Amino acid sequence: MSTLKEQLRSDLTAAMKAKDELVRTTLRSALTAIGNAEVAGDTPRVLTDDDVRAVITKETKRRAESAEAFAGAGRDEQAARERAEGEVLAGYLPTQLDDGQVAELARAAVAELAAETGEQPGMKQMGQVMKKANAAAAGQAEGGRVAAAVKKALSEA
Repeated sequence: MSTLKEQLRSDLTAAMKAKDELVRTTLRSALTAIGNAEVAGDTPRVLTDDDVRAVITKETKRRAESAEAFAGAGRDEQAARERAEGEVLAGYLPTQLDDGQVAELARAAVAELAAETGEQPGMKQMGQVMKKANAAAAGQAEGGRVAAAVKKALSEA
């Protein structure tokens, strides 16, 4: 079992004892999503810490999208609740890279591919560059931000 999942369970127990309804419901929801991911597919599996982080990232993103939808519909109370739940989950994720760090990471991935192939990569090699950039980001930057930085780095090269 992943240590991150154990941490979530431990924090859930503490939230229940402290009668912290926000943290309790958020962690229960996250643990349910993790359980669903474990039994998805043909055979059940035990998730690694990276897999658990991916589920938490997905849940955090879902809450941000929900908050945006609620705010757009004038339901500010629900939007605030979704944002608060997202912040609780964000505490279990690695700190996010800023835009400058993501841009540098993209430039490094372009340079690495150029060194491997012996020629400057273009937009046709974006998938190869994205693979290297996403591996370097390791969950510290959203895929859309990485993709935008890679496109910019490829257009500058």
